[in-house]
Amino acid sequence: MVHQQRSGEGLSPFGDTSDAEDIIMTLAPRLAYFAGVARTEHVTRAAREMRVPQSTLSRALVRLEQDLGVDLFARRGRTVSLTPAGRTFLTSVERALTEIGRAAEEVRADADPAGGKVAFGFLHTLGAETVPGLIHAFRADHPRIRFSLVQNYGEAMLERLRAGELDLCLTSPVPDAPDLVARRLDEQKLRLVVPADHRLAGRRRIRLAEAAEEAFVTLEPGYGMRRITDALCQEAGFRPRIAFEGEEAETLRGLVAAGLGVALLPPPAVPRPGVVELTVTAPRAVREIGVAWREGQVDTPPVTAFKKFLLSRRGRLLPD
Repeated sequence: MVHQQRSGEGLSPFGDTSDAEDIIMTLAPRLAYFAGVARTEHVTRAAREMRVPQSTLSRALVRLEQDLGVDLFARRGRTVSLTPAGRTFLTSVERALTEIGRAAEEVRADADPAGGKVAFGFLHTLGAETVPGLIHAFRADHPRIRFSLVQNYGEAMLERLRAGELDLCLTSPVPDAPDLVARRLDEQKLRLVVPADHRLAGRRRIRLAEAAEEAFVTLEPGYGMRRITDALCQEAGFRPRIAFEGEEAETLRGLVAAGLGVALLPPPAVPRPGVVELTVTAPRAVREIGVAWREGQVDTPPVTAFKKFLLSRRGRLLPD
């Protein structure tokens, strides 16, 4: 639809090359006034309902029409009616105001101390047992707080944390970065997982150097467990010969069970047949688990409560 430019006025101040953000900043404060007058078709009545001075409302409407360069209302005293351009504009304005209202209600609900939401990320290996147990214990005192849960590997979670998509995340290794705050919560012993018919399967304990000639199955580069595996093998005096790389610990256990290599892994939630898990006596094979959040982050009450809960679990985060 093409609208006639208002007589006696120049081009719209925005022109063809104006930035959309400038337009929004200029128009946004006047949209609710426009919708209120359009609804009542009476300036005095709209001013009374919106509890603003009539003069303020009238000036806002005039400025809105000037900014747009079209007449939105046909005026008959204090009574007004929408022009065709006004009806077109009203449809989008009402939709925009509805979305703003919905967004406002959503963020209020998420920040509700009793029933808000926490966006929480964690490693796949903590998803079967650790995280469900933590949330169950937390909700004993906060039964209405909701969670948006994200499972991923450490670097991907930290990226989402930095982007503001997560409030908190459990990760390993514990990050050391100027834009993040991290606190060590616990450590988890790692085991050398070997096939059930492996030459070392009859052992209960092993020095990692004894596996120097074995083929290893590991997580892909960029995963925290891969960095830990490489570092422990280096400390034991060898560089691991990588046969397969995967994305999940349980997939690696399946590869070990199939006789395709050995792996350094945290303990499983449920024992898996076909493998034997050996205690590593040297070097000290553990991974630290920590919680991280953005530096300078302003927490909602639900996030504050869950963060405080996690920090209270230092040394007893992981199931026995």
